[in-house]
Amino acid sequence: MPTTPSPLRIGPHTVQPPVVLAPMAGITNAPFRTLCREFSGGKGLFVSEMITTRALVERNEKTMQLIHFDESEKPRSIQLYGVDPATVGKAVRMIAEEGLADHIDLNFGCPVPKVTRKGGGSALPFKRNLLRAILREAVSGAGELPVTMKMRKGIDDDHITYLDAGRIAVEEGVTAIALHGRTAAQHYGGTADWDAIARLKEHVPEIPVLGNGDIWSAEDAVRMVRETGCDGVVVGRGCLGRPWLFADLVAAFEGRDDFRRPVLREVAEVMVRHATLLGEWIGDEARGVIDFRKHVAWYLKGFAVGSEMRKRLAITSSLDELRSGLDELDLDQAWPVGADGPRGRTSGNNRVVLPDGWLKDPYDCAGISEDAELDTSGG
Repeated sequence: MPTTPSPLRIGPHTVQPPVVLAPMAGITNAPFRTLCREFSGGKGLFVSEMITTRALVERNEKTMQLIHFDESEKPRSIQLYGVDPATVGKAVRMIAEEGLADHIDLNFGCPVPKVTRKGGGSALPFKRNLLRAILREAVSGAGELPVTMKMRKGIDDDHITYLDAGRIAVEEGVTAIALHGRTAAQHYGGTADWDAIARLKEHVPEIPVLGNGDIWSAEDAVRMVRETGCDGVVVGRGCLGRPWLFADLVAAFEGRDDFRRPVLREVAEVMVRHATLLGEWIGDEARGVIDFRKHVAWYLKGFAVGSEMRKRLAITSSLDELRSGLDELDLDQAWPVGADGPRGRTSGNNRVVLPDGWLKDPYDCAGISEDAELDTSGG
């Protein structure tokens, strides 16, 4: 293990160890953040799922629920998505003036078609002047709140943007940058390019650079910092069905090796708590359990659980049903060999859906307006 890395500074906030939960649509809501934070002992930074600036400005009911933070969440971290500088500016000023969060992260990394076809997410940094305008509005509107950004290498191998985007971010006052070492075209396929993270760190030494991509274990996180020189890590798919990964991450960065893998009984207890928290957050037990269904396969990955039982657990609609099904399993099973590997989406080599003529000029941003904004949050 390396020596304990320096604390990560995000404006006035110190993140030690430098571990960040990546925003994930439909996943990193308040209940999941609570679980991750409990396992970490309150250490690290835990970011909300994506909030669209238009929906926030319009005070959309779902969006206002998504920006609810538990009293124990400090600092409160919101990720914003937007493509219109004016709308982004309004949303940031609203957050700052109403005290809705302590940190704002801007999404320039999402590769899904409904985002990129609007020119947003991982498509946006190709338009250098548009990126600069959005960052300028955000930093100006944020006042004393720190503004960070998360991005990918570029649209595809022929349209790499991360070094230009990093320099623009520094010039416009962004506090830190997280880089996912893939292009939009790769989605989540192939292998993340950690060398790109190292190059970005060398290119923008003025601010912290965080690495993201293919961190499946605490050992991976430590190795990324060691190999790239990045200032911290952002963990996404690696913690799906494994919120206790944050306990391992804290231990690893503190130079300890006392973390251990849970047996199925412990996993089952976390599953029930996760579903319970979702029900309390939504205000309805059945809806909470239904929302939890998508997590079942991630939690049970690698364990000896028959296909029929997996199906049964994935259609439960009450906590009693969930507990009953889990109690029928061999709960003394040890953590499966290989279960620390990749999980979640792995698709790659996709055609990136872009607005017509998007790639003709990297500086022209005509046609971008409020009409290009998404009106719902959560990805």
